[in-house]
Amino acid sequence: MNSTNEGTNIGPYEERVKDFSWDAVSRELGHEDGAPLNIGWYCTDRICKQGLGGKTALIWESTQGEERKYTFDQMRLYSNAYAKLLQELGVKDGERVAIYLDRVPSLYFSLLGILKLGAIAVPMFSAFGEEALQVRLANCDAVACITSPRLARKLRKARPGLPALKRVIVVDVDDESKLKGDEMAYSVEDAPPVDDFPVFPATEETPSLLHYTSGTTGQPKGALHVHGSILSQYITTKWVMDLKPDDVYWCTADPGWVTGISYGVIGPWSLGATQLVLEVGFIPARWYSAIEKHRVSVWYSAPTAIRLLMREGEEIVKQYDLSSLRHLCSVGEPLNPEAVIWSEKVYGLPFHDTWWQTETGAIMITNYPGMEVRPGSMGKPFPGTAAAVLDDRFEPITEPNKPGKLALKPPWASMFREYWGNRTIYESKFKNGWYITGDRARIDEDGYYWFEGRDDDVINTGGHLVAPFEVESALLEHEAVAESAAIGTPDKVNMEVVKAYVALKSGFEPTKDLELSIMNFVRKRLSPLAMPQYIEFMDKLPKTRSGKIMRRVLRAMDRGEPIGDISTLEDE
Repeated sequence: MNSTNEGTNIGPYEERVKDFSWDAVSRELGHEDGAPLNIGWYCTDRICKQGLGGKTALIWESTQGEERKYTFDQMRLYSNAYAKLLQELGVKDGERVAIYLDRVPSLYFSLLGILKLGAIAVPMFSAFGEEALQVRLANCDAVACITSPRLARKLRKARPGLPALKRVIVVDVDDESKLKGDEMAYSVEDAPPVDDFPVFPATEETPSLLHYTSGTTGQPKGALHVHGSILSQYITTKWVMDLKPDDVYWCTADPGWVTGISYGVIGPWSLGATQLVLEVGFIPARWYSAIEKHRVSVWYSAPTAIRLLMREGEEIVKQYDLSSLRHLCSVGEPLNPEAVIWSEKVYGLPFHDTWWQTETGAIMITNYPGMEVRPGSMGKPFPGTAAAVLDDRFEPITEPNKPGKLALKPPWASMFREYWGNRTIYESKFKNGWYITGDRARIDEDGYYWFEGRDDDVINTGGHLVAPFEVESALLEHEAVAESAAIGTPDKVNMEVVKAYVALKSGFEPTKDLELSIMNFVRKRLSPLAMPQYIEFMDKLPKTRSGKIMRRVLRAMDRGEPIGDISTLEDE
């Protein structure tokens, strides 16, 4: 099906695919072949040189409702100050510097400063406890950590297992007497401004960020990215988010997750966009109020958040003026069809699903502004991206709608370059010239990709393969179901049968009649094979802070097996 994306940044999709060139993207970004390419510089100094130094870069709201605004020139000065501080503390290029902060302004300034210095930034979820923190910082031998008084207490417990960690910088300190040992207080807004810093002359292959995977499939792995990733992040933000000069953009992702960096720092600020950051977590009234107050026009959120907003209902939406919204995107778990339909009904706009991973560094397959959104579809590959669905021999499947292994053809600008300290696992991700994503998908007659589940999540019941995502989407269509997850549970006859975990909407109580109603609802929507044989009701499902349902945890609970790493669970 042809698409007409006229009036959008991407324009006609087919023309972009035909004419796409990474060299053209590099020229558009203002990068000359062989010249330095430092993300920190490109997101601040470069924007100021374009005459946009006085433009608002960051609108920040604290948990208590305090509001601050920062221009691109302030971002430039504050990131320079962090780079100089770290340099004076002896941090060298290539060394790892952890950021263990809530969503406060210094998180963003320090990240860009670390990159300007040429060191490798290691973002950490502020929800991590000492064990999760220790595992990651020990793995990468972090030499410094930027944190806050509240989080420093957890870091102190982890430090005995971190011999490489020599410097702890504590921001937003009210009482320096409460600091311990060699911890130092620092306020970038009170420090002398640093107008000029000799930015490290990074190349496209210079390491930039170390993102630890969420641990949904076991122990976390550190995916190493490079400064050249900005090429992907710049052009995908421009074309997929469709950012225009007057937009106010809001990415709800925590910077402890790759989305919060790729599309909460690098993408929007490389475009000179104004973006909103809320320190507070998921509170529907605060979210809607912020959209209304700051006139947010482009909103990037997670399917989990969207489903929770659905759970809150339509009445709360009517209390706010959300007319500023013009484009919505989602990321994290695949977006269920029901959520797309609900969004269009309630907001007047569909959420556009985007598919990518920590390892890919940027959006790979997506629904584009102006293109027909097929509810439940991942969309089409980003221009310049070679994607395919492979069979068990790792050869492309040409038959429409036949599921297989979702794969990408390397290289691409934002592709991870290694798993830190684990070359064997890294190399195992590549087969027959393809990067094997671990997801399953199918491609329809019109080239739209459809998610079928994780490769290790597929349920084999009596020799028939059932995709958990398909079952979960059907469950969500039931009037009582707010959240759902499907796994395979062992069965003597069929090898596996479907088991569903369900969180109910307000006003519904778990009963045997409701259980039968849900089972029959799925049977009618899909098939007897896909119908859950067991339903377990839960108050809420185990999810990472990035919104991914941890089916691994549910499978372990079901089988009485060790759960493993759960450091990224929402409530940990």
